[in-house]
Amino acid sequence: MSTSDILIEVKNLEVLFPIRKKKLFSSEVRQLRAVDGVSFDIKRGETVGLVGESGSGKTTVGRAILRAIDPTGGDVVFHTNGNDVDLARVEGEELRKFRQHMNMVFSEGPVQLSTLAADRLRLFRSKMSLVFQDPYSSLNPRMTVRDIIAEPLIASGMMKDRDAIDARVREIAGRCKLNLEHLRRFPHAFSGGQRQRICIARALVSRPDFVVCDESVSALDVSIQAEIVNLLKDLQEEMGVAFLFIAHDLSVVAQMSHRVAVMYVGKFVEYAPTEKLFFEPKHPYTHALLSAIPQADPDADFNPIRLEGEIPNPLDAPSGCRFHSRCPFARERCASEVPEWREVASEHFVACHFTEEFEFSRPNRNTKN
Repeated sequence: MSTSDILIEVKNLEVLFPIRKKKLFSSEVRQLRAVDGVSFDIKRGETVGLVGESGSGKTTVGRAILRAIDPTGGDVVFHTNGNDVDLARVEGEELRKFRQHMNMVFSEGPVQLSTLAADRLRLFRSKMSLVFQDPYSSLNPRMTVRDIIAEPLIASGMMKDRDAIDARVREIAGRCKLNLEHLRRFPHAFSGGQRQRICIARALVSRPDFVVCDESVSALDVSIQAEIVNLLKDLQEEMGVAFLFIAHDLSVVAQMSHRVAVMYVGKFVEYAPTEKLFFEPKHPYTHALLSAIPQADPDADFNPIRLEGEIPNPLDAPSGCRFHSRCPFARERCASEVPEWREVASEHFVACHFTEEFEFSRPNRNTKN
């Protein structure tokens, strides 16, 4: 892969949250490892799907990349046209100023976000955006749709001329299949699907290069989900934007993503092109997730793999392979030795000691006789 094709590189990303446990005469501070050494990249104009159970750290990865929360360690490198900027290491007063100005025009050149000073980090905000999960609570009920969509342009100072702002808002609203008369209304007048279109328009109005979609279709009806997914794909083709698509629904991820990462208790267990991951899974956890995808055919066999127990607490993660306490193929080595993150096929990465011994395939669902 050419370096010029890569938009974002995430290297050994870590996010730790201190948890204070009170005792009778003292207190103990423990570290909750929400994200633990995650590495991957996102190409220009592609969608990377991120899946896993609730509590696995998916949302934390997306927000750490955007610097909505501070990474504890690792690098997030944004490639523009010349320099590397690490956004993960902006600190102090500069970071506070950055958070007050969420959108500014990017300076040109690759940027390493983890070491970037806040005033420079602010310049990159317009090239990154976020679509929230809940389209109802993420819109200000006291603002018109026009003002909601225009807010990133106005708050950042990216555009000041009202006519130019109105023209940009009308353009992006049209691309998101919103009528012009909708711009005068308030959010309460819209359905869930229409509100999510408004959220998408707000995220794309600054013409970002990268957008995190955090469960952006999970609160919608199935038919509306399909409309929003098709809209995102059309906008990606038109604007060349890259997506990190966080979701639980693997069928939606398969339709939307070029590559998919599977996450479990703060770590990636598998990362591969979509077709390879769905038809040639290499990790037992991925295989179990794929077996649970429902089918529309009521006569088809449906025998999902039932994993015993619950997802472990990241505050007290298991030693060795974190999946070993639920893995049906676990051996003694799995409980004591952390599996190496390695490439087992072209662009197919997995963390499992015995992946070569397994011959997983997409679960068989032959029609019943």
